[in-house]
Amino acid sequence: MRIVYNRIIPFGPRFLAINLFGIIFAKGECDSVTINHEMIHTDQMKELCYVFFYLLYVIEWAARFVIYRDYMKAYRRISFETEAYAHQDDMNYIKDRKHFAFLRYIRIKK
Repeated sequence: MRIVYNRIIPFGPRFLAINLFGIIFAKGECDSVTINHEMIHTDQMKELCYVFFYLLYVIEWAARFVIYRDYMKAYRRISFETEAYAHQDDMNYIKDRKHFAFLRYIRIKK
């Protein structure tokens, strides 16, 4: 996995790294947990042919923002992020991950 270190992407002070089409852009050093989190996103992207991943990501974030009225809460509740955060510490998750596993995390929580 390629990692590009820079001072601009990802935007905002709360984010350390972002995965864009399988390339990690990071503001600082990435530990193994962050890399694993982003590798989970790469698997999700591949399953949805990249474009559909981003389309669904934005749609789901917007819908959750309407529900929660908090952009960070909406971000953390996106099914793709929920799956990645739930398994980022499991370094074997990528090998054992079932296809479309993010679908199990779509439910709405208050």
